[in-house]
Amino acid sequence: MKSDRTAVSPAVPPRIPVASTRFRAMQHRNFQLFIAGQLISLIGTWMQNMAQLWLVYQLTHSAALLGVFGFASQVPMLFLSSLGGYVGDRFDRHRGVIVTQTITMILAFALAGLTWTHWIGKWQLIVIAFLVGIVNAFDVPIRQAFFVQMVGKEDLPNAIALNSSIFNGARAVGPAIAGIAIAFLGAGWCFFINGLSFVAVIVALLMMRIEPRVIKPSTDSPLRSFVQGFRFAMSDLPIRSALLLLSALSLFGLQYSVFMPVYAQDVLKSDARTLGFLMSSAGVGAVLGALQFAARTHYRGLARWIAATSLTCSVCLIVFSQAKVFWLCSVTLFVVGFAATSQMAATNTLIQNRVPDELRSRVIAVYATMFMGVQPIGSLIASGVVKHLGPQTTLTVFGSLVLVGSLIFIGTVVMRLGKAQTAVAD
Repeated sequence: MKSDRTAVSPAVPPRIPVASTRFRAMQHRNFQLFIAGQLISLIGTWMQNMAQLWLVYQLTHSAALLGVFGFASQVPMLFLSSLGGYVGDRFDRHRGVIVTQTITMILAFALAGLTWTHWIGKWQLIVIAFLVGIVNAFDVPIRQAFFVQMVGKEDLPNAIALNSSIFNGARAVGPAIAGIAIAFLGAGWCFFINGLSFVAVIVALLMMRIEPRVIKPSTDSPLRSFVQGFRFAMSDLPIRSALLLLSALSLFGLQYSVFMPVYAQDVLKSDARTLGFLMSSAGVGAVLGALQFAARTHYRGLARWIAATSLTCSVCLIVFSQAKVFWLCSVTLFVVGFAATSQMAATNTLIQNRVPDELRSRVIAVYATMFMGVQPIGSLIASGVVKHLGPQTTLTVFGSLVLVGSLIFIGTVVMRLGKAQTAVAD
């Protein structure tokens, strides 16, 4: 298989007024149901994420343990997403998403119960985060591959971007609500509300009418299936290059979120409400980044866009790492959220456009492994480095590494594609 193949789908022509191109995937009933359920559920998810980070730091006052918590919640993606991709290509994706969402709901209620009964401790938080990570290792590749069954390949880029905007819209709202809820009610209510929010997405999934998908029989093992997806991804120049750059962002750049409680309490000398507003700043930027990307109606220029957003994100991470006033932290986090989300959406779109459906879940599993799977390694590295350098210097170093990766991508990929005039790969 050659790395410079050029066969892709043609550009998607606008079928509805230009003003509505950002929302064209919403013409599909199944996707309408999905978005409605996700909008409610994801607000609860972000409330729980922030409440867990805050509770870990309040119980331990250790920035290093925040890194351990991040490692525990994300490391299952590194080892199990290949199995999730195997399940997504071999079994019913619709039922698979229903199962993963139901299990996550049960874990949220368990976390609320432990908190209310005062049985919660740092290790209970870490264990439940690990269990949620296991579920996510199956949920992410199955759910991402499920998009094409809801909207078809023509509207897939828009569906990916709209889903990202909903995810990050919840990221803007959820932490702010969580900050207020923690201050007045306690963290347990954040976990309970998250559990309730899953009812909406489960009901939406049950209401969908999904056409049966032809599943080709195979005797391949999950490991062999993952290797097939990995070989396809690594043999395709645009996919390989974009994934490596996204891995750099995930490994180093996105670690800023783990240390947000430290910034709120120790750098800015504030409380959970400030933490919520800082996380919401990144969330608002992410929403706008996703909506901006949703307006695209073609696949051209993705490599240049990935390079530009990665470069912007890295510079703003360096500025944020040394900021000591609330307004500057908020502004830089807003830009980081915009750029990082747009880069993720562009990478996901590039992959989903170029992969055949029979390999879709497996290649998405590679995407999940190289994006979400390396985050726990970054968290573990960060938890060790922060002991010696402190959170601000650690983030400066990490942002600089992402900057170097962006420049390498520009010099070796974007310029090469430009010289070859491979508009389709670009």
